[in-house]
Amino acid sequence: MTRRLFGKKLAAVTVAALAGAGLAIAPVVAATLPQTVAGVKPSIVGIGTQMQTRSPAIVFSGTGFVVGDGLSIITNAHVVPNELDGAKLEKLGIVVPDGAGVRFRAAQLVGLDRQHDLAHLRIEGTPLPALRLGNAGMAAEGQALAFTGFPLGMVLGLYPATHRALLAAITPVMQPSPNARRLDARAVVQLQRSPFSIYQLDGTAYPGNSGSPLYDPETGQVLGVINMVFVKGLKETAITAPSGITYAIPVRHVQELLER
Repeated sequence: MTRRLFGKKLAAVTVAALAGAGLAIAPVVAATLPQTVAGVKPSIVGIGTQMQTRSPAIVFSGTGFVVGDGLSIITNAHVVPNELDGAKLEKLGIVVPDGAGVRFRAAQLVGLDRQHDLAHLRIEGTPLPALRLGNAGMAAEGQALAFTGFPLGMVLGLYPATHRALLAAITPVMQPSPNARRLDARAVVQLQRSPFSIYQLDGTAYPGNSGSPLYDPETGQVLGVINMVFVKGLKETAITAPSGITYAIPVRHVQELLER
């Protein structure tokens, strides 16, 4: 109990120091999940593109979250389009709730880590509330976690949804297939790279959740990034039907991307 209280006091001091330095940061110290969610939601954004001549003009592709100075956004690399239609002035950016509608803010891709399927975007203008990043040592099998994002995109409106999750296992991102015929080009490339571990979660996520922050329910510290397409395609190549398992990229890879 003493250790937990000390950790929360230390986190509160850290938040106060950052606020005094003029950095935008969301409150992350909370005694209950509802309090934590209230602090996390302002840092959740949609990722998409805007083209004024298109209908709809804004197309949602995934979830992202704000870190650092309030102008950095983390999401999955597969959420970011490989190319934009420059001739038609298509723009990459974030989508945020704005009353009954949504507002688009242009962003620039400044960092890409395809091996771990992560992307770093930068926006200009007013900083948004930012989440704090935890460290890899904070996540353990059996730990209760939560994630917040947009599982249905903008189909029912841009409203962040929160799900509980249990860290069921820490496993390799993929395993060699017993049958070579099941290996595609992407799987072969991944096998040639340095192996890394991912979080296997007992929790329900959907494709729109890709890029959502996986966090500690008590402190709001980000411990991973939900990945519903890239990892599932590598991990479950031998399964013909969807398993319902959710995966997340450990936060240390986010830290490495931000440090580049």
